[in-house]
Amino acid sequence: MAREPLRINGYLAFVIGICLTIWTCTLVVNAQDAQIRGSFVRDTDKVAADTSARLQTYFDTLLSLKALFSVSGEIDRAQFALFVRELRLAERYPGFRAVQFVRYVRGGAVATFATEVRRRTAGQPGMPPFAVHPLPPPDDQGDHHIIEFNEPMAGNENAFGLDLASMPAQLAAVTEARDSGRIVATGRTVLIQDTADHPGFVVRAPVYRQHMPVDTVEQRRAAFLGVVAIVFRVDHLLSEVLDPALLQHLSLQVIDAGDSERNKDKAAAFAAGGALLFDSHSKGARVLAQRVLVNQVEVAQRQWQLRYSALAGSRYGRDIVPPVLVGLGGLVISALIAALLLASHRGAMLEQRLRAILDEKQASLVELAQQKKHVELAHGDLSSVLITLKQAQANLITSEKLASLGALVAGIAHELNTPIGNSLLTATALADMVADFEKQYTNGGIRRSALEAHLADTRLACSIMASSLGRAADLITSFKQVSVDQTSDQRRRFDLAEVVGDTVATYAAQLRRANCSIDVDIAPRVTLDSYPGGLGQVLSNLINNALLHAFGAAAVAPPHIAISAGEIDGSHIVLRFRDDGVGMSEKTLHQIFDPFFTTKLGQGGSGLGMNIVYNVVTGMLGGTISIESSPGHGTSVTIMMPMVAPRVAPLLVASPAALRQAAATQS
Repeated sequence: MAREPLRINGYLAFVIGICLTIWTCTLVVNAQDAQIRGSFVRDTDKVAADTSARLQTYFDTLLSLKALFSVSGEIDRAQFALFVRELRLAERYPGFRAVQFVRYVRGGAVATFATEVRRRTAGQPGMPPFAVHPLPPPDDQGDHHIIEFNEPMAGNENAFGLDLASMPAQLAAVTEARDSGRIVATGRTVLIQDTADHPGFVVRAPVYRQHMPVDTVEQRRAAFLGVVAIVFRVDHLLSEVLDPALLQHLSLQVIDAGDSERNKDKAAAFAAGGALLFDSHSKGARVLAQRVLVNQVEVAQRQWQLRYSALAGSRYGRDIVPPVLVGLGGLVISALIAALLLASHRGAMLEQRLRAILDEKQASLVELAQQKKHVELAHGDLSSVLITLKQAQANLITSEKLASLGALVAGIAHELNTPIGNSLLTATALADMVADFEKQYTNGGIRRSALEAHLADTRLACSIMASSLGRAADLITSFKQVSVDQTSDQRRRFDLAEVVGDTVATYAAQLRRANCSIDVDIAPRVTLDSYPGGLGQVLSNLINNALLHAFGAAAVAPPHIAISAGEIDGSHIVLRFRDDGVGMSEKTLHQIFDPFFTTKLGQGGSGLGMNIVYNVVTGMLGGTISIESSPGHGTSVTIMMPMVAPRVAPLLVASPAALRQAAATQS
């Protein structure tokens, strides 16, 4: 029973909240509509004001042309064209089509007038032949209004010489301007110079003869000289007035409602409609029925209706998001208040549960702090292990270099055995020949032929010993240079072909035992300022790697290695090492530079050869290395390095996979 009033109060609060929410949504919608309506009215007023201001600019131009005739009297075509150019209308207000002077010609004088105009325009550049059109009959005595000046002429040639007396609507506008003395605009007109038949109109101001009264209609008719006119195509005019961004939100119709003097009742004039001059409404665009506005603009004794329609989905459309948010917010708040009232009796239970959860969270935080300490301890252990691994790696790299040098020593020892053995054998034979010759000499029975034979054998023995010892000396020199380079890591200038040749020579025995041929193709006189020891170490490891891995049981016979090098841009060289061995799989190629990775574990492979190659090329030599290989198609190693090595200490830096390998080993 105690809970029943609380439940009723909750339902009542929910209903009251919904009512307040509906009322608030209504206020938001009304405020939004008022704001949109105000924005729509401001935009339409701006369009009307801009249109009136731009038209007034052109009307002022007409008045300046009229003043030119009033001050100067008669002016010729050159003066008219100069005055129009000085106005710079084409630059400042390009929304017009042409500026004209229409000459009033009395009946019967048309032929004389045409002859005079042709005489004045003959030979002028850019002027088409002048002809009055339509040509009146010979016995015609009516008044004529002929377009004499036309600027610009380009694009308006069809209007040159046009007689407005043949066009009733144009004649009526000229007559009204003459009799009233005011600027007069025509209604909707299809311009003769516009082949696309776009709507246009013409604004004209009367010009009277100098020093003649113009106070009455009769006086104005007697002093009438002609009219100055500006020709417009409506869409060109409005393109200068309307903001293209605004047309994305509203459509505009411009309608000529007729003569403002005759249409005193503007409401009746709007209701009667008129000639459509401009319509920006595009196909498929939906108009908002509640956003339609009409205002009017006075255009030289005529009325234009400007009808604006807001487009759906534009800035004038109603945004449903605020009312929806207000409604949802009110609904949520009402529901929360009702739920709060209905669930107030559960406050104590919730408080107890929250306390329990808080205690659990505090316990979790304590556990997380302990785990953090464990992680920090583990991080310290891993750091020490990583340092130990780096030291071990450095020791292994040094051992690998010494092992490589030991292999060179063994190869050189084997190579020296042959020439030194030959020299020893020859020296022993020579000693025996000398002892035999000495016996013959002691017995006193030496003949000339024996002496000559002894000399020939001695000469041959000396030649053999000199050749063998020279070969041994060359091998010792090459080995000495290679060993010094690989153990000292000293920078010096050297010939690339000589260093490569010395390194290959030290592997002659191993290559011969493997029945492997090697071709060296290096451009002569390629001098490097770098580390010959590092380069020799790279070549030694590549040769060892090829002999150990490339030419196994599955390799084709006979095995072959090709080494080539040359300049590529004057400051870099490219060194290529290719073999026709068994190649590598995609997985092996991906791990080739990882330290301690080898496919011959326990069979002579340490897993550090290619890692040392990578470190020396990218670190000491300052270059790059890439490998291409596939199973059964051999391996190609391409090394690109500068001819002048970077000025840094020659350190062996671990490859990018070293830390990954160390971490994986620890885990």
